[in-house]
Amino acid sequence: MKIFSFLLLSLISISFSGCLKESYQTFTCNAAIPQVSVPAGELQAVEAYLNQKGITDAVKYQNAFYYKVDVPGTGITPTLCSNIVIYYQGKLIDGTTFDQTGNTPLTFSMGNLIKGWQLGLPLIKAGGKIKLYLPPSLGYGNSVSGKIPANSILVFEITLVAA
Repeated sequence: MKIFSFLLLSLISISFSGCLKESYQTFTCNAAIPQVSVPAGELQAVEAYLNQKGITDAVKYQNAFYYKVDVPGTGITPTLCSNIVIYYQGKLIDGTTFDQTGNTPLTFSMGNLIKGWQLGLPLIKAGGKIKLYLPPSLGYGNSVSGKIPANSILVFEITLVAA
């Protein structure tokens, strides 16, 4: 009787594990890069900041934000379906650091990040480093978030370890 029970439980376990394995194999992510519309005044404020700081090598991305690729990377390009591993530092335009990873990289799901990161990180590959100059609508908008005041321009330095 014990052998019969063991065999029956084994058969049931194998049956269920096959179903789980198959469901993982058929999962696909259909997330698309978000389309954004940034108010002209916000983009002008970012441009004024760049001019004030003498930053002339930042590139405009689709009338939405500015960026500078320091290292393009050679690995995988992240998508909205990616889990990414990064080091980063976030600053306000007055130079105040509001967040940073320190010595340990963090893992995030791209689909859960602010729109500015969703648009900016695919501009590099794993191993790359980018600076993003984001208007408020691509960050936290008119909401306060921790140490970040509402309607803040955000400056991020991000190193993409893995995608």
